[in-house]
Formats: sequence, structure tokens, C-alpha cells
Amino acid sequence: MQTHLSFKSAILTLIIILTFLVSWELYLRHKGAVADYDDSPELWAHSRAMVYEPAARATVFIGSSRIKYDLDIPLWESLTGTHGIQLAMVGSSPRHFLADLANDPDFKGKLVVDVTEVLFFSKHGNESPDAGIGYYKKRTPAQKVSFVLDGPVEEKLAFLSENQYSLNALLKKLHIANRPGVYPEPDFPPGFTPTMLNRQNKMTPDFVADTNQQNQVKAIWGVFANDRTPPMSGKPLDSVMQSVKSDVDKIKARGGQVIFVRTPSTGFFFMGEQKGFPRKAYWDRLLAVTGCQGIYFGDYPAIARLDCPEWSHLSPQGAITYTRNLVSILEKEKGWNFNAARQ
Repeated sequence: MQTHLSFKSAILTLIIILTFLVSWELYLRHKGAVADYDDSPELWAHSRAMVYEPAARATVFIGSSRIKYDLDIPLWESLTGTHGIQLAMVGSSPRHFLADLANDPDFKGKLVVDVTEVLFFSKHGNESPDAGIGYYKKRTPAQKVSFVLDGPVEEKLAFLSENQYSLNALLKKLHIANRPGVYPEPDFPPGFTPTMLNRQNKMTPDFVADTNQQNQVKAIWGVFANDRTPPMSGKPLDSVMQSVKSDVDKIKARGGQVIFVRTPSTGFFFMGEQKGFPRKAYWDRLLAVTGCQGIYFGDYPAIARLDCPEWSHLSPQGAITYTRNLVSILEKEKGWNFNAARQ
């Protein structure tokens, strides 16, 4: 009798839990939530393991968040015949990724480095890159299998998004009065942040159509703009330039190719970047010191006119235009050859 009651209790508990989860998922979907992947060290490590593909068959991208939105990976792969390997991280400097690849003797491929000046030329933004690199170097076979098994579930259920709907994420969304000198946790709308398995970020149609959500993100950029820390200059900037040159030289010495890109930004954000990081002192100098080619969006009318809905990242349609032009510029102007991959 007791066993029978225990079984009934277990079944009832399971029904309650399933009812709650289904109701929670349906509620989130009604609110416009989409299922995506957590942009975690596990997901980054999954992509990092792919960089050893032959240079004629793959291109690696590092940077901050812009290249994650602005590169349409399926289109890139369709146009070039090469695998687009996305290793950029939001809110981070790509310099740690550059050093990681430079110090890996087995990496000899094509590398595109996206430059967002306020992050590229910064002493901060290294926590996430270090976490990803550390996880990649130490991950176990069991962790690799776990990632493969978790993926199909994660891409189907919106409530599994750790960045949006975990308890910690929901607590961060509580609007508590700010303390002086303490920045609030950024509360990005869910429609702005979806991450695909290939680590591409893609705004939802609702976000692209909703100026209220766009203004919410613009307000976050406005908070960050109040940071009065002066841009890197003098000896610290000299040191960064030489460090980047050293890393680039290592990759080139193994037969790799490196090019820098400056992806679009608009409005208030771009005006602030121009003022804080004059092109001649940062972008032009970076290319001169490293001896690398570069693609600055403002030099090309077809992409200079692209609009960023929240000033800093392209919409999915904008990413298609940018990617199509990026491939064309690389082939026609920068000498990159994708013919072997297309065959």
C-alpha cells in the first residue's frame, strides 16, 4: 500500500513539474521569447576546436559583439565556400583571442579581427575570454559529450536561456536604485540577444520593428558613455600596439593571413567613438604598426550607409548586406582567394 502511494505521489509531482514547465515555456513564447544557445565558455570552446581546418576551407573571426551580429555566417559560407568560425565575445577585447591563436603553433589559417576601439584598446573585458580559453584547454571528454547531448534540448526550449530566464538573470532585472559609482546590470531585451549554435547573434523581427526595445538598448549605451575613463594613450597604447604586432607576426610566419575590420556603428555611439578614438591615432596606426590590411566600413558607400537599430549592431538584413560586401572587398581589393573552397 505504501509503495502504491509513493508511486502515485511521484506521478503527481511529475505532472505538477511538467505542467509548470510547459506553462512557463508557453508564457515566455507569448511574450516573444525565442529558444537559443547560452553564449557560454562551453559554446565558445566548441567553436575554438574548429580552427584547425585547412586555411582554404575555413575563416576565423575574433572581436567583440559587432562581428557576432554583423557577419551572416550562412551567407558567408554560401558565398565563399569556407566555414565561418565565430570566436568573438560580447563586451570583450579580442586581444586575448589573438594571443591565444598566435601562441598555438597549429593555427595557420585566415583570421579576421574586428575592432571596436573602446574594447580593443582597453585594459578590461578579459574575464570572458579568459574563461572561454581556460575551459577549452581543460575540458574533458565527458564535458564534450554533455555539450552535444544538451544542444538539441537547449535549441528547443526558451526557458533554458541562462542569460534571460535563470533565477540570477531574473533577479538582475529587478529595478533597484543604483549606488553612486556602481553601474546597473545591463537589462537587454530578449529580442536583442539570441545566439545561434554557430555563435552568431541575431535580432528578432520584433526587436527590429520595436523602437521601444531599441531605445532600451540605446539607454544602456548611454550609461556606459558616462564612464569618464580617458582612452588608452601614451606608453600603454604603445605596448598594446607592439603586443598585437607580435601576435600578428607569429601567425603570418606560419603562413596565416590576418586582416582587421571596423564594422558599422551609427548615431550617438559613432560620434562618441570618433571623438574618443580618432581614426588616425588608433585605426590607421594599428594597420601601420602591424603591416596588415584593413576594411573600415566608412570607406565603402554600400556599407557606410547601413543603419544600426540601436547604434552599435546591424539588423539581420543589414548583416546580409554587410557580409555580401565584405566578401566582395576581400576578393576584389584585398587579394583573398576563395576559389579553391568553392570547387
